[in-house]
Amino acid sequence: MNSILREQDAGNHTLLSEFILSGLSSHPELQHLLFFTICFIYSMTLIGNLLICLATAHPTLHTPMYFFLRVLSFLDISTASVVVPKMLVNILSEDRSISYLGCVTQLYCVVFLASTEWYLLAAMAYDRYVAVCRPLRYPAIMSTRACLSMVLLSCCSGKVVSVVQTAWVFTLSFCGPRRINYFFCDIPPLVLLSCADTSRYERQLISATALVIFTPFCLILLSYTCILSSILRIPSAESRHKTFSTCSSHLTVVTLYCASGTLIYLQPKSSNSQEAKKVLALIYTTVIPTLNPLIYSLRNKEVKEVLIRGLAVLMKK
Repeated sequence: MNSILREQDAGNHTLLSEFILSGLSSHPELQHLLFFTICFIYSMTLIGNLLICLATAHPTLHTPMYFFLRVLSFLDISTASVVVPKMLVNILSEDRSISYLGCVTQLYCVVFLASTEWYLLAAMAYDRYVAVCRPLRYPAIMSTRACLSMVLLSCCSGKVVSVVQTAWVFTLSFCGPRRINYFFCDIPPLVLLSCADTSRYERQLISATALVIFTPFCLILLSYTCILSSILRIPSAESRHKTFSTCSSHLTVVTLYCASGTLIYLQPKSSNSQEAKKVLALIYTTVIPTLNPLIYSLRNKEVKEVLIRGLAVLMKK
């Protein structure tokens, strides 16, 4: 009731103190099922990515590929933790409000982590390119300093994108209802709430989407075109299979991110597809962070061996 009253008063105020998140579903009978399902997925995200972080910290896996994988796992844990805990609280609570500052912070973190992850995926593709196409120069090119610089550059690029996008969104006028038809603060549902002309912002968002998603994606495609060309020249069928298996896991992650990200942000003010966007947002904030450890560990012999040895040691104790 309090949430409804706050929403009714929203139209009379241009300065909002909070928003109301509608959540994933408005059907009461689904709330408990959603809670336990998402709680299980979030638990798997934390466990899987923490295991990857621990496994890749093993001395035998101190290589650039596993360093990038450890950073990716950290970003996945962070992305899920920014969105899921608040979503779980809202599922069981009648008060689904989020403060204005909380909404700003959540949007900033989501955009920062998503942008950083895209640039990191491009760095991982470059690492695979050097490993397959320039193996003799690999240690020199992919030095510790180079890897740290790539991660730092990814973070700085993500920060710039996040600051710009967050500032743009919250300079819009919100003079209508406070209810966000979403389960977290994201750009498309916030743009829908604005009563101002957002056409200029929408053009800017399409440009940002091209910069953040399509530019790294093109670099990744270029890297893997060169990799595929090199793989086809490998005489040993076993070596070809091992190299392709290592790269295909990375391509799987990239495809999932690209598909969900482009469909969400290329049409920010399309109200007809809001429910579909909720599902896509759930995939990239909740499901993909859970799948990454499975994709990389189940398809990676070295990671599986380290995890099995670690579990064996724990069981002996």
